[in-house]
Amino acid sequence: MNPTEATDRLLEAAEELFYAHGVQAVGMDAVRARSGVSLKRLYQCFPAKNDLVEAYLLSRDERWRRSLREFVHARGDDPLAVFDWLHDWFREPGFRGCAFVNSFGEFGQPAPGIAAAIRKHKDELRTYLRGLVRDHGVADQLFSLVEGATVLAAITGDPGEASTARAAAKVLLAAQG
Repeated sequence: MNPTEATDRLLEAAEELFYAHGVQAVGMDAVRARSGVSLKRLYQCFPAKNDLVEAYLLSRDERWRRSLREFVHARGDDPLAVFDWLHDWFREPGFRGCAFVNSFGEFGQPAPGIAAAIRKHKDELRTYLRGLVRDHGVADQLFSLVEGATVLAAITGDPGEASTARAAAKVLLAAQG
């Protein structure tokens, strides 16, 4: 197995396990077993668990934001489409909230690379929203609505939290004029 294939399999296994069970609860041996990659190759690809966690978060960020961008773009870059995408995501089987918030909560004070991956995701999402609306203050309010809806949907199990946030976003956008 080449290093790229091994890395891909390890990241896929890590994402599945870390998101479902939490980063702290999943050991490297579980990732190795799920991926089918040898322990030696695992440590060649990711010398420490923190390296794997950071790579998992960066990979998830890229995939998550690409999916959001494609969905919103297909709807004319309407900022309200962000909340429609959230509603669909909240309805997915196994939805457990934001992997970045969850990881931050587990670590409290994450390693620098993990903290940077978490901040990158949040910064990139805020920047994306600022590109959808002309007023950065409104974009920051939309960002807070996205974050709040995600946390509440994870806690309550109610995908309708996206609809509630969408209604508030609609008021904000209308007031922007």
